[in-house]
Amino acid sequence: MKFYDRFEQTIAITLTGIISVIILVSVVQLIRNVFFSLILGALDPLEHNSFQAIFGMIMTVLIAMEFKHSIIQVALRRDSFVQVKTVVLIGLIAIARKFVIVDVNETEPAKLAALAGMAISLGVTYWLLREREDRMDESGKS
Repeated sequence: MKFYDRFEQTIAITLTGIISVIILVSVVQLIRNVFFSLILGALDPLEHNSFQAIFGMIMTVLIAMEFKHSIIQVALRRDSFVQVKTVVLIGLIAIARKFVIVDVNETEPAKLAALAGMAISLGVTYWLLREREDRMDESGKS
């Protein structure tokens, strides 16, 4: 293994450790916030704002987990770089999170249209990348 490959792997492992700690702390915070809010009665899970806040936190953790997964692939030398498809997927999850937490009554229509355009663009890009990958897999098996 060349020096740069070892360096890249060390950085990937370090980032994975840091992100793992962040995910763990975030999950503990999420559990604590939801538990105490439910016990104290301050959180009504059927209230729209509570729903937005809880699922916004959950989706933030999911984004971090997907990001960590892509870095692990680099660390384990399965991929020598972060795949474009993974970056697009993380972007899609982030846009979905934004749609969950956005207050439609206070957000301008142009901003909502821009978010919708980004979601459609990322969705089409992800689909095209997946189709290309599927075709490459099929041609490799033939």
